[in-house]
Amino acid sequence: MEGEERRKTRKLHRSKMLEKIADVAKSIEEAIHVDQVVSALHSVAVLVFPVDSSLVLGSIDQLCGEQERSSAEERSEQWEALYRGGVTFAALARVLLYDDATKWLPSFPASARKHVYDVFFVSGLPSEVIQSLVPCLRRSGNGGADVDAVSSNAERLLVCWLLENNGVLNMAREFDAMFYADGFTHQQLKPLVSRASQLVTSIPDKVQSKAPKALSSHLYFKKVTAQLLSGAEEFEMKMNEKASTSSIINSGGGLLFVGEVFSRICRRGSADILVSELVSHIRKHIGSYLCSNPQSKVAIPLKSMPGSLFWSVIIDAVADPYAVERMSEQLLHHLAKEHTPDEEAYWILWLLFHQSLERNPSVKSIFVDKFLMWKVFQLNCLRWILQVSVFMCPPNDGGQTNGVRSSSVLDTLQHLVEIWSKPEFVQSSPIEQQAYVTAAVGLCMEKVTKEELDSRESLLHSFLPGVSCRLASPNDLIRKMASNVALVFSKIIDPSNLLYLDESCKDEPIDWDFGSTLRKDYVSVKDSNHSVSVGKRNKQAGLESSETKLMEIDEYSDPATLKDGLVSEESDDEKTSNNWDASSESAMLPYDLADDDTDLKNNFSQLVDVVKALRKPDDPDGVERALDVAEKIIRACPDELRHVAGDLARTLVQARCSDLTIEGEEETAEEKRQGALIALLVTVPFESLEAVNNLLYSPNLDASQRILILDVMSNAAQELSIAQVVKPKPQKPRELVSVTSETQPWFLPRSVGPHGAGPWREIPDSESPLNWSYKYERELPLKSSHLKKGKTRRWSQKSKHLPDNCADITQNKFPVYAAAFMLPAMRGFDKKRHGVDLLGKDFIILGKLIHTLGICIKCAAMHPEASALAPALLDMLSSREVCHHAEAHVRKSVLFACSCILIALHPSHVASALAEGNLELSRGLDWIRSYAIQAVESDIDKECYAIAMACLQLHSEMALQTSRALETVETSSRTNILGLPPSNLTKESIIIPFSNIKY
Repeated sequence: MEGEERRKTRKLHRSKMLEKIADVAKSIEEAIHVDQVVSALHSVAVLVFPVDSSLVLGSIDQLCGEQERSSAEERSEQWEALYRGGVTFAALARVLLYDDATKWLPSFPASARKHVYDVFFVSGLPSEVIQSLVPCLRRSGNGGADVDAVSSNAERLLVCWLLENNGVLNMAREFDAMFYADGFTHQQLKPLVSRASQLVTSIPDKVQSKAPKALSSHLYFKKVTAQLLSGAEEFEMKMNEKASTSSIINSGGGLLFVGEVFSRICRRGSADILVSELVSHIRKHIGSYLCSNPQSKVAIPLKSMPGSLFWSVIIDAVADPYAVERMSEQLLHHLAKEHTPDEEAYWILWLLFHQSLERNPSVKSIFVDKFLMWKVFQLNCLRWILQVSVFMCPPNDGGQTNGVRSSSVLDTLQHLVEIWSKPEFVQSSPIEQQAYVTAAVGLCMEKVTKEELDSRESLLHSFLPGVSCRLASPNDLIRKMASNVALVFSKIIDPSNLLYLDESCKDEPIDWDFGSTLRKDYVSVKDSNHSVSVGKRNKQAGLESSETKLMEIDEYSDPATLKDGLVSEESDDEKTSNNWDASSESAMLPYDLADDDTDLKNNFSQLVDVVKALRKPDDPDGVERALDVAEKIIRACPDELRHVAGDLARTLVQARCSDLTIEGEEETAEEKRQGALIALLVTVPFESLEAVNNLLYSPNLDASQRILILDVMSNAAQELSIAQVVKPKPQKPRELVSVTSETQPWFLPRSVGPHGAGPWREIPDSESPLNWSYKYERELPLKSSHLKKGKTRRWSQKSKHLPDNCADITQNKFPVYAAAFMLPAMRGFDKKRHGVDLLGKDFIILGKLIHTLGICIKCAAMHPEASALAPALLDMLSSREVCHHAEAHVRKSVLFACSCILIALHPSHVASALAEGNLELSRGLDWIRSYAIQAVESDIDKECYAIAMACLQLHSEMALQTSRALETVETSSRTNILGLPPSNLTKESIIIPFSNIKY
């Protein structure tokens, strides 16, 4: 009966309130002065709020003073009727926000605005107020003056209510009251909480561009987070009064609202702002306690501290797994950025996540799955992750384990090793991720004992394949990963007999950060003397460099210095000949017969003796003396060189120099052997190449010998391409019969011009060692008006030791031998022989071979021979087994070779090929473009990406140059006077990237 009367009373109050609001709306509509508007609003405010009318000034004070007042109990009932009366407050908000009240608001005195207008929002029911204000916001300001005024007023009220008067915290308190006082369940609260949190977090996206700065995303979310965290102790106290267990099921509606708001803040990309405030509040909570309790084992006392329960439940309140992951990730980055000590970082993470890690499998999966295998953090973050989620102990706990902790470490280690040991992981994962997972494996292994390792047989079977596949990698960092893991493994198995696969691993403790390599860009451009120039960039605004550098692969030598650092071939021969003569004269001097042993060690003078000495492994002194003189004798070019070249090349390759030399001088011996082989290929290329190419795929050689052959071929090609010779200047005989046809080389400009013009001379270009076209100049005779009488002196830098009829000529001697270098090496690369499988286990040799072929074709740059060899090389590179090889080492070599092809081909040759209908070359160039684009878009290796970008730029520059050459060809074909059929230029097109032009 009493409840029925209460309902009738509420209904009556709601009716009266609606009537009052209608009267106020009518009064505002008929008002002709601002005092009348203020008086009308004051008549409602004094019924609901304890308004101090004396604060209202002037004539308004007199009008307001005559209005009736309400008691505290009556005001409470009127407040309930206004805000919990369904559409009652919505009707009043319509009057306040949209009707004529907004027009009068700028004329309100400050005190009247605060006490009779803003009070309806600041002191109202938060869930009703938010639903009235947010719909008033709009994004653009093109809706007219009234719409702008409504939006600006709503933004002002939101700042005043939400941020300055703790509106968000009051909203959380409202939901708390609904849970504890009104008996709402979580299921009943969820729709209301979700709607309110969605409105609160959407405000920065809906405000105008000229809105107050406090509503900007950064400042707004920072203040909202601070408000909600300031009620931590308040929420926890109510939760403890209801139930003793810390669970989100027993927590109030306030925590449910906090979790929903935090989830939406993370979803909107502001997790870093949330984490920054979160860490600041947690540090205030545990800072004083950690200072007074320096011991690590403070988990139980810390858990019982007032306010600690809130932090452990709040992660459960954030029900969105994505939001939890973003919060956790940003938290780790934030702690690392602030250089947080390990002890403090551990307790912050423990306070937030220890309960969720025990009860919530999704949170556990984030830490032990995503954060250990699919994300990449700094090493200190990795240690924190392992301490909290796997080791379950503070950093300086001393390594004591129990059954649960030991099982967690072994399970995690087994899961990591199963992925770490797969060759596919080494081939397809970025090097940062490989180093990160390797560090996780090593740190877990350091916590395992021999007995625990023996209990998991699968672990023992997975370690060896993982170490083996990394030791076979050409990357030093990957090999170091294997060495570190092998060292830790040996410490567990036999601490007295440690396994050092790398000298750098002897430092203690083990460097799991790998020399901070992961925090830097491990792709670096090699020294300028060993970098590859890839042409001139377009000199427009915004480009930082006028020259593109092509990245080197590993430490391969490079022909970047073509035409730079020229070496006089004949002067070297002269120097070598002088040394040879001196050696011969010293051999004829008389010597003491009693000291026969010393004289027997004189240097060899014949290549036959050198070969014999190299074939005697039981005489290391003889091998050493043979290596000392081999290169000098070869460069002296004796008569027997051509006859013994093949035999000498095979002997040098098969000699085990490092096994026969003194310890510590192995590299010197290898350098001498390599120098002799290079000299052999330079002086007698055809005879030496036949033997070397036959050895390349021989089953009797190991990987190091095959790599030696390829290195020697690269260096010899570069030396042949930069040869400088001194030739006598030909005395041109007087022509008795004139000819009309051009007799000059194809690469020189036409000789037409005024009478008396001098010959064309090449202009040296210091900017780039290779250009798309050579530059030439010549002297022209002065015009008659420019002739002046007088004396002239001509200065020259020509050496005075050279005769007048000699001239220095720099020529590329390599194109003559290019086919002999490249074609035999390409033949049969895809065949699997006994001991040789380039497409399989010998992928390092395959990458080296492709790199050598790229060097060779670039050494023939701007020569017709490059155009003849390019299709064969492109056919090899485009084979699926090569260009889509699983190893990044091979893909880098393919991209490098593609770049070399683009450098080597003269644009005029490409244009000629298109004009003649030769589609093979144009299809190959189009494949280079598509392959480079694919590498840029999908290749995970950073070096592949960088080389592919340089390759695309080269392709675009070449396409531009070719298009200009094609225009010339098309013009000449229109005026064909020889009657030849017109060229079919429309069959193929050259695409210029970033342009719609096709040629």
